[in-house]
Amino acid sequence: MIDSVDEQILMLLQENSKMNIKELALKVGLTATPTYDRIKRLEKKGIIKRYIAELDKQKLGFELTVFCQVTLQVHSKTLITQFENAVNKMPEVLGCYHVAGNFDYLLKIITPNIKSYQLFLKNKLSVLESVANVQSNFVMSAVKDNLTLTITK
Repeated sequence: MIDSVDEQILMLLQENSKMNIKELALKVGLTATPTYDRIKRLEKKGIIKRYIAELDKQKLGFELTVFCQVTLQVHSKTLITQFENAVNKMPEVLGCYHVAGNFDYLLKIITPNIKSYQLFLKNKLSVLESVANVQSNFVMSAVKDNLTLTITK
């Protein structure tokens, strides 16, 4: 599947996806062409899904992070699909996870402030017919908020 050089490439790209091929090749001990070929292979296999820029939420005015525990009314295929489709259209929801346990979904929501979250809850989330209960957990501070996946064995 992937070897240690691929792992190095992936780790370096996670740190800085704008790193040029020449610089990347130097760091992994290859020339530019095989490094480029490896990256293209990793992209083709879907291991590298996309390249993104990490934004500073606070500097952009998004001060509030909320984790919502959502319980559905009924677990029918129709209501589950309706809920998931609706959540996918909500830009405030950065993550939606179908989970096992005391609730059905865990949502990661980012909004400018408590008032905007209240409006989101009132006008978007709670109006979904599939939603029975919502518990909100407000983030006081992020101790660890890492986007880098450690893949070295």
